[in-house]
Parts: sequence; C-alpha cells; structure tokens
Amino acid sequence: MAGSRMKLELSRVVQGRSRLGVLKGLGRTGEHSLEVPGCLLHTHVGTVPHLTQDTLHTLSNLPSVTQVTLSNIAEHQDVLEEFKDGFRKFAGLHDTVLYCSLHDPATPCPTGYTTNKTVSVWGSGGRIELTVAKFMALQKTVQPDWYQSMADGETWQNNTSRKRVRKSVDRTLAHLDECLLVHQKSQELEGVEMFGVVEGGDILEERVRSARETAKRPVAGFCLDGLQTGSMDRALRTQLITAVTKELPEDKPRLLQGVGRPDEVLACVEAGVDLFESFFPFQVTERGCALCFSFDISPDPELAGRAPHAVLGLDEERDTAGETQQNGDFNLDDQTQMTSFEINLKDKRYQDDFRPLVEGCGCYCCKNHQRAYLHHLLVTNELLAGVLLMIHNTAHYHAFFGALREALANDKLDLLKRRVLRERGRQT
Repeated sequence: MAGSRMKLELSRVVQGRSRLGVLKGLGRTGEHSLEVPGCLLHTHVGTVPHLTQDTLHTLSNLPSVTQVTLSNIAEHQDVLEEFKDGFRKFAGLHDTVLYCSLHDPATPCPTGYTTNKTVSVWGSGGRIELTVAKFMALQKTVQPDWYQSMADGETWQNNTSRKRVRKSVDRTLAHLDECLLVHQKSQELEGVEMFGVVEGGDILEERVRSARETAKRPVAGFCLDGLQTGSMDRALRTQLITAVTKELPEDKPRLLQGVGRPDEVLACVEAGVDLFESFFPFQVTERGCALCFSFDISPDPELAGRAPHAVLGLDEERDTAGETQQNGDFNLDDQTQMTSFEINLKDKRYQDDFRPLVEGCGCYCCKNHQRAYLHHLLVTNELLAGVLLMIHNTAHYHAFFGALREALANDKLDLLKRRVLRERGRQT
C-alpha cells in the first residue's frame, strides 16, 4: 500500500544478491519483525500439523509470521463471517502475524480450472471458485495482517505454451489491480498489507514483464510463484529469479513459494530471495523421516553460544546407507520422495539405534528419545511418532535458517554451502 508500514531494512548484501536484514513494521500495530533470510510458520487451518499450540511454543526462535491458506479456509467462510472476530481469534493463535496465501504449498493443486475472471482453490469438500469479489470478501473475513493478491499460477508445468504464460501474467496483473481497488476502499482491511504476485512460467521475458509491472503497483512486497520444486530445471529457476529480483525495489521483501529443500533455499537466497514457506519439515514428517543434515559453521560451538548442530556419526552412517541404499533412489525434483537431508526411521537399521536423531540438538525429541523409539512408534503406527518428528524437524529447519543468517553476517556462506551440500553429495 502507498503508506505501507512494512519496511525491509538490509544490513548486508553479499556477493551482490544475498540479502541479510530485518523486515519490520509487521502486524496491525507494527510491533513485530522477521529476520531475513527467513521462513514463515507453515500451518494447516492455523495449526502446525501434529502439534498443539502449547507444544509448538516449547520450541524457541519460531518465526513471527504464521501462514494460513485460502484453500483450507474458503469452505469455512460462512462460519467465520458469523464469528466476526477474524481467523486468528477463531483458531486461538498466540501473538503472531497472520499471512494468508492462496494455495497450500504442501498440497498439489489440479490445473485447468482458471478463467479470465476466476481462480480455484481445493478444500476438503472439493473445488471452490473465487472471483476477485469473493477473494476479497474472504480476506475481510479472515482479517490477516498481510496477504497475497489473487493470481493465475497455472503455468508452472514445463509444457505450457508462451501464449498461456502471457495470458497468466495479464490475468494476474488485472486481478492485482482489482484487488487493490477493493482493498483501498475497504475499512476492514485498513492497516493490512498486500503482496503482488510475479508469474511468467519459464519464459524470461514474461517473468521480467510481470516483475516490472507488479513493482509499479503500491504493494508491500512480492510473491514469486510458479517456481516450485520440480517445475523446471534448477539452473533456469536461478536465472529467472535473478532476472526478476533485478526489477524489484530493494526495500521490499521477496517471498518464494513452493521451495523448501535446504540446497534449493541456499541457491535461491544467492539469487536474491528473502522469505520462504516452511512446508518442508511437514513433508519430511509425513514420510516418517527426520531432518539430519549438518549446518554448523562455528569453529567453536561453545564460544558461539549454541549447541553444535552436527549429526552423530553421520558420515559413517551415510556411507553405510549408500552401500545398501535401503532408503531408495533420490529424485531431486519430486517433493513426495525422500531427500538426502533426512533419514528414514522406518528402516530396520534403526530398531536398535539408541542415539538421538541429531547429536547436540536441543529439541524435546532429541533430548528425551532415541532413534530406536521413533522407529518403534512408526512401525506400530502410533500418533506420537508424528508429534516427536514434527517437533524435531521444525526445530532443525528453523535452526538452519539461523545458521544461514549467521553465515551471511560472517562471510561464511561458502562454508555453509559445503556443509549442507556435502550431505546431498553422499547420497547422489
């Protein structure tokens, strides 16, 4: 918005693209902030999967921004309208900034359901078609602090024609203009921020056009859409993001949708991305796996004031795993498949492994339980398995972002990349 309270204050720009700073002025009163590079808190209908609010808040250093999605909320519009006090109070959320996106990044969306005037979201009851009027009515009902504008994002498939990509950019800009018009006239959305969405598929000219035109509008920041894992070659994605960020103002944040793998996060930060969605720990948990990649860059962890985030015996374990390959092949572009940054605790090798998931990790799971116990919970289908894994995976993932910011602050990004990418190299 023209008088946006949200401001990105950069403290460093490393190697011309990677940005370190703080996003300030978040929330209706502007008292919240978020460090960048950073990520949002992924939720399903306002709740982090498997965790109650009390359990969640046993974790430290959680992001101040909670992500909810219209795909999960739209079917509850009537109830929320009757409730009247907004989704944050409805869901019993703690003090947090509420960000509302269109789609759930952890759930694939069917394509082929957009028109010139509508987009579709998919809830538990099926497809819900949204016009700009309905989309904006939902935002007034949800009462977020910040939301993305309506967008035609169905051009991420690699066989999409140039004509269809151009139409996607045109539609998204038209939707943005309509959303802005309603927003500026709405008393209910006073003090709420809107992000414009950059589309363009895999076509450089359309990406640049979308970014350039969106930057002309009075938006608080930008969502980079259609670049999710598996949508295109990684080198092409990096090229597109680099070109897009050159067209965007330096003082507004860039949020990348649909990318969560640690190696991809690092590449996208180097291309100029500030914010990510934290759906990756949930996907890992649903596979019955635990994040275990190393990202410690401190020569002396005690002096650095934090426990070493290293995996006990990880090198030897991964070498052994590489010989038997019990965990299957690794498809780098399939979000449903196990990655090299995690271990599969359903595997029999863990039934008598009495080590913590990650040596030095301070989460409740690692301090109180062993791999063998998690294996037992998983093979007996106990609900506690998901709770403990989600606690650990959430803690580990957010600690990785802390290490990323530390690396940028101390000129150790190359060292962090070697630490993180070494894990992938051992499995590929």
